[in-house]
Amino acid sequence: MFGYRVPQADQAMLISGGRGGAAAPFKVVTGHGAFVVPVFRKVQFLSLSLFESEVEEPCVTKQGIALTVRAVIAAKVGNDTESIVNAGQRFLSDQRQMPTLTGRIFAGHLRSIIGSMTVEEIITERQKLATEVLDGSKGEMAKMGLIVDALQIQNIDDGGLGYIRAMAAPHNARIQQQAQIAQANADQAAAEAQQQSLRQQAQYERDTAITQAGFAAETQAAQAKAAQAGPLSDAQAQQEVINAKTELAQRQASLREEQLVAEVIKPAEADAEKLRIMARAEAERTRIQAEAAASSNRVALDQALINQLPLIVEKAAQGLAGAKVTMLNGSDGLSDMISGLAAQGVAIFDTLRGEVGSDKPAQDLPSHSEPKGIAAKDDPAQGGDNQR
Repeated sequence: MFGYRVPQADQAMLISGGRGGAAAPFKVVTGHGAFVVPVFRKVQFLSLSLFESEVEEPCVTKQGIALTVRAVIAAKVGNDTESIVNAGQRFLSDQRQMPTLTGRIFAGHLRSIIGSMTVEEIITERQKLATEVLDGSKGEMAKMGLIVDALQIQNIDDGGLGYIRAMAAPHNARIQQQAQIAQANADQAAAEAQQQSLRQQAQYERDTAITQAGFAAETQAAQAKAAQAGPLSDAQAQQEVINAKTELAQRQASLREEQLVAEVIKPAEADAEKLRIMARAEAERTRIQAEAAASSNRVALDQALINQLPLIVEKAAQGLAGAKVTMLNGSDGLSDMISGLAAQGVAIFDTLRGEVGSDKPAQDLPSHSEPKGIAAKDDPAQGGDNQR
């Protein structure tokens, strides 16, 4: 569009010819466009891009040692309006002067800062040197509308004096010593590792030999066992045959024993039992005959006792002649009393009869082991007495 101007992204558009105000002789436009009236307004563009400035300056340290210091500065125009105005007033007509002037400013501050430091400090504290140079030049750079993005000390040279090399010699010696020690330790570790490897190899060979010997022994044992398997089987078979024959002989002996028992011992025991039974029968017959012979005498004795029974009862009744007796049951009581007297007489008779019978036939009884109760039960004379 006619009269409309737009600056680039890394440019600031400066419009002069109007009323820019007391603070700025021109209007600053960045990031957007603006209408510019031809003939009445003039437009110029100030670069805001980064530029580089190199400095290689001979300096003298605090110790009086001459050093050549090489540094690189990265700077640009500030983005704020004040910085753009300051830079435009100084560099708008010739913007190529900005790197040159920046290098000169930093060279002066670099000489000043190095003059207050020793070589050792410069070598070991380069960042401190750069920070002090930046701090010393910050005010001057701000007046020109410039800002420093970075400052890098690239090289420090003593011009062949050998001071820096000599300063590094103790460190180099220490480093070499440490390197030698490290190499010796590495060699020792390698030797120990080799010895360990040899020991492990020997241990492995020994274990392998022991394992092989064990396998060989197991193989020989298995072979010997296999060789003995046949004779052991034959021996076991023969033992089984012997056991079978032994068992057969025991069975035959048992069978023969049973035959002897059935054919000899049992018939002999039967004959002996038969003889014992016949002997007992004969003894019983003899006893019965003896008792029968003695029974005739007892019958006469029993008849005499029977004849005396009334007299016994009479003597028992005489005991009640002078007694006073009260009958509680009348005629029944009298009957009970008479029956008791008769029973008492019978008991006395039985007692006398038993005493007489036990004294008389002792020498006539047969001499066998049968009890008297059996003879008394079978005695016909006693049976007769019971009936009486």
